[in-house]
Amino acid sequence: MVLARPDRPPMGWNSWDCFGTTVTEAEVLANARFMAEHLRDAGWDTIVVDADWADPDARSHGYNDDARLHIDEHGRLLPDPARFPSSSGGAGFGPLAAQIHALGLKFGLHVMRGIPRRAMAEGLLLHGTSTPLSAIADSANDCEWNPHFVGIDHAHPDAAAYYRSTVALYDAWGVDLIKADDMLWPYQERDISAYSAAVESAEREIILSLSPGRDLSAAHREHLAEHASMWRICDDVWDRWEDVADNLGRMARWAPHARRGAWPDADMLPLGRIGIRAERGEPRDDALTPAERRSLLTLWTIARSPLMFGGDLPSTEPETISLLQSPALVDLLTRAESSGEIRRENGLVLWRAIGGATTWIAAVNTTGSALTATLDTRDLGLGPAPRSIVDVWTDATVPMRPGRRGDETVRGVAPDSTAVDLRLDAHACAFWRHDA
Repeated sequence: MVLARPDRPPMGWNSWDCFGTTVTEAEVLANARFMAEHLRDAGWDTIVVDADWADPDARSHGYNDDARLHIDEHGRLLPDPARFPSSSGGAGFGPLAAQIHALGLKFGLHVMRGIPRRAMAEGLLLHGTSTPLSAIADSANDCEWNPHFVGIDHAHPDAAAYYRSTVALYDAWGVDLIKADDMLWPYQERDISAYSAAVESAEREIILSLSPGRDLSAAHREHLAEHASMWRICDDVWDRWEDVADNLGRMARWAPHARRGAWPDADMLPLGRIGIRAERGEPRDDALTPAERRSLLTLWTIARSPLMFGGDLPSTEPETISLLQSPALVDLLTRAESSGEIRRENGLVLWRAIGGATTWIAAVNTTGSALTATLDTRDLGLGPAPRSIVDVWTDATVPMRPGRRGDETVRGVAPDSTAVDLRLDAHACAFWRHDA
């Protein structure tokens, strides 16, 4: 089998924002059923269980030292059966994955780089060998923020076998996506290559997602594109406008490198009811304004980032759910062949995506005040006389006017071109589509 190369960026739900390390099987299934009923037809099709699913004492806000992780006799993580009852008796995530597949959805899980410390403390042997897991450990390359794992010494001849053994287990469970964490900061080239090779050896196609990116250098882009289906370009994004604005420059650097099956990832969408047992902050709905929510979703879409919703779907307000249900999102992600920033000045950021005869334009006001501008359609890549421009969110026709009418000309617009007047409130956006 080969590493899964999805034709468009994945669209799904991830448990991290709203449940942190404490998500339960019932909560995963509630979100899966909501997605199947309300969002699957709009392209949303993946359910991901994020970190610490093996810890019976998992808590919000951080990781336990010396965690009592559930592991098998070869040091491979197993779901906590108290939180995931269907995993009892060694069934793992197989029964949960089967229930999600029956809804027409895909199932994903989070893993960490390295070997569980608990497996080494118990003297466990690498699957299929007589090698102690402690023999392939590299304690000089531990995770800085999760105390459960120790790095792997890739100079050892059995080093790659541990990742192969874990992926084989997930493969048997029916996993469709693996989010491999602590891979990109610092950049763990040997672990990425080894994990990718393990995924390549699986029976089923598996999407490999790498995390977290922080300020990931584009110097790694070819290695990433060869060894992963998607990779984070930033640290965790939360429900603050400054997080959205800070990500614009990163997306501008990375969007031109996106290609079929290899997608730069701008992180989850911190929208909706993101606080149940919140990993960050207290229980809450997201703190963004309606305009900021729409701008975030517009920018992530036109940058062709994977879209992973972070809020609890069943308890998220209908207005936010209606944004996710727009067919325009999956339409752009499916058809666009390129995208990138085309202008950034005076607080106005302009993006363009192109797919076949269709051009999409996003205009975002990054300032805290209302902004007005007059745009030349030729500068937007729409030509001097576009037939029509449609608002992606409302399907309304966007008014245009000629650059010259009689002796009058529009300032900043060529006389033989067409003008579009723009007015955006603070942090608001326009999202347009032009079909040539």
